[in-house]
Amino acid sequence: MNWKTFYAMLQRDGHVARRNLLPMLAQNLLQPLLLTFVFGRVLTSSGMMQMGYKSVLLPGIIAISMVLSGVQAVAMPLIAEFQFTREIEDRLLAPMDSKWLAVEKVIAGMIQSMVSGLVVIPAAWLTMGSGLNVTFGHPLEFVAVALLVALLAGTGGLLLGCSIGQTQIGLMFSMVIAPMMMFGCAYYPWSALKAFPGLQYAVLINPLVYASEGLRGSLAPQIPHIPLVAVLAALAGMDLFFLVFGLKKFHSKAVS
Repeated sequence: MNWKTFYAMLQRDGHVARRNLLPMLAQNLLQPLLLTFVFGRVLTSSGMMQMGYKSVLLPGIIAISMVLSGVQAVAMPLIAEFQFTREIEDRLLAPMDSKWLAVEKVIAGMIQSMVSGLVVIPAAWLTMGSGLNVTFGHPLEFVAVALLVALLAGTGGLLLGCSIGQTQIGLMFSMVIAPMMMFGCAYYPWSALKAFPGLQYAVLINPLVYASEGLRGSLAPQIPHIPLVAVLAALAGMDLFFLVFGLKKFHSKAVS
């Protein structure tokens, strides 16, 4: 491991992110703000939904923002660099093992995921207005869940970026991202699926379920949620799975 080279590459990705800061913030904020305004402000103010729904919605919106921003930050550049720009070939010449290059991309994606989540919290809070019953009284649980969710986004982006071709990007969003969002318990708690027992247990393969439920349990513990111990264990297991197979896919593509 060459820490100097690793840090230089991380600095380079940070520099690129800073140059594209405004477009990145606009991309990461637009969808969450629209969702929180329509579902958390318009529908609750009109009486079509209860005011308590705001506390259900906000952690799920944070989870979606963190996961999507981290996945896109890692997967989209990898797809382009491996198949279009071939920029990855220059990076593979760096004096360190190729797997550490993949780890650097995961860490860069984690940082972008954390920034996206931190930016969405105050923006969505202001958009929703009064009646939001969210607390930061469990900081350790919140930090642990947020870090595991950010790692989930980075490792998931690594695996997707090394598994999907450039012509399959649209298919990725329609067949992977969209179902993950709809059945990721972001807009409703997992307990709301009790009327559909088969579906309730089938969605447990969706990593966004644990991201949403973990953030909901740490920010709004008064709402029914999956126990945090189970959430942390599931997130850690999925992070390890995505990292191991993502590194294998990255190494095989780099060698070929």
